[in-house]
Amino acid sequence: MRPGGGQWSDLAARLGSAAAMAVIGLAGILAGGHVFHGMVAVICGAMVWELVRMLAPDAPGPARHLGGLAGAATLLAIYVPAPFALPVLLAPSLVGLGQLRQLRSIFVVFAALVLLAGFSMMLLRDMLGLGWLLWLVSVVIASDVAGYFAGRLIGGPKFWPRISPKKTWSGTVFGWIGAAIVGACFAPYLGAPVQLVWLSVAVALAAQMGDIAESAIKRRQGVKDSSALIPGHGGLLDRFDGMLGASVFVLLIAPFVDFLHVLG
Repeated sequence: MRPGGGQWSDLAARLGSAAAMAVIGLAGILAGGHVFHGMVAVICGAMVWELVRMLAPDAPGPARHLGGLAGAATLLAIYVPAPFALPVLLAPSLVGLGQLRQLRSIFVVFAALVLLAGFSMMLLRDMLGLGWLLWLVSVVIASDVAGYFAGRLIGGPKFWPRISPKKTWSGTVFGWIGAAIVGACFAPYLGAPVQLVWLSVAVALAAQMGDIAESAIKRRQGVKDSSALIPGHGGLLDRFDGMLGASVFVLLIAPFVDFLHVLG
């Protein structure tokens, strides 16, 4: 099947924006430390700003305030003693209860997801090093790219048409395959056994659930993109929704998976 021009019309913008984000993101990841913490905090703050704008488009003030608070809380959480990190990360969600008049439960859950994901990525970089964070990012990117092209080239039945009308089963499955290939490539580099392949597939599934969750919010609110910050991609939430699901999943399974001893 030859793709029509319409379905690829955004490809040039997507590739250009993706290249710019890759350069900036890789520079932050390689730098680590305060630079990476600051970058993650800014991204998390911007995503919460986008979230509030979607949920309460007539309230620009709360969007700015809660976005700024979210960025500050994300940055602070990585520096405070461990017992205080969770309360700090949940603070913006609780403040939002008093500032928003509608859809507060959606805000509370999704804002917490954003900040927990940012904290998870900072923790992964600080504690386990560059390799494991590159693995996580590569799994999400491979799943997204493989799903994007498979969905447009192959098409077929929709995965969840009521929530995400563009997502197909072919794209979903090829996303898992892409993640498995990344896991197989990273296993020797990280000194991990073959189980990393299956863990990578699970992370890809979590990333797809993050994508679907954000799609559900957009569909409920009747918006195409979370914002117009990134040409060809919409907003930061549109670009990093998969990373949210994947990062929170890694944070949740960390107590049960011995990353430091290569899953052994």
